[in-house]
Amino acid sequence: MADIISVIGSKGGTGKTTLSHMLCHGLTLIGRRAVCVTTDEDREPLSTKNRHYVLADARSPVAREKVVAKLRELKGWTGVLDGGANRTEIDISLYQLSDVVLLPFRDSPEDFRAVIRDLDLFPRAFALPSQWPKNRFQQEAARRHMETWPEEFRDRLLPPVFSLSASKQLLQHEVPEDIASTLNNACRTLAKQVLNLFEDDEEDVADQLAQARDAAEEGDDT
Repeated sequence: MADIISVIGSKGGTGKTTLSHMLCHGLTLIGRRAVCVTTDEDREPLSTKNRHYVLADARSPVAREKVVAKLRELKGWTGVLDGGANRTEIDISLYQLSDVVLLPFRDSPEDFRAVIRDLDLFPRAFALPSQWPKNRFQQEAARRHMETWPEEFRDRLLPPVFSLSASKQLLQHEVPEDIASTLNNACRTLAKQVLNLFEDDEEDVADQLAQARDAAEEGDDT
């Protein structure tokens, strides 16, 4: 059966769609077959040209049910459900359908408040810092704030996906034939980190997350 990942959250502008496409692109780069599933009624489907992953339109409840049912029949595939904003009931539905749930958030007080609420609502979900600043002062301010989160929420914090202008390539109606190497590398890293979440041993996953966060902090000095 296919693995199902949802990228959801109540707050808009957190990069859910960007991360969904980055994740699918990254999965194909490491040899996985992936489907990016659009569930936001306000988004238009993109072209499949030059994409190595499949696109599926599931903007209605009936379509979502059919797409997920079909995905569950596909061995070795990964489906990424791209959510929308301010859709708590739909988010609950996607959460219940998924094996792994990601809650993107950016470095703003409003995003911090929203992701804390969502982490409380979705106890199996992971918080994913998205479009994260590369400026060390901004990073430090965000880190200090997140250290005030309840312990159970801090334990569900993934390594950040740093701001990358090249990520816009994946949101073009037709992606270019040659994807920027920086984007390929970021997508590949994201895909590997998310696949680690499918591990059965929770202690192993916690260790991997801690190691990945340490590596991200050290590597962002460049």
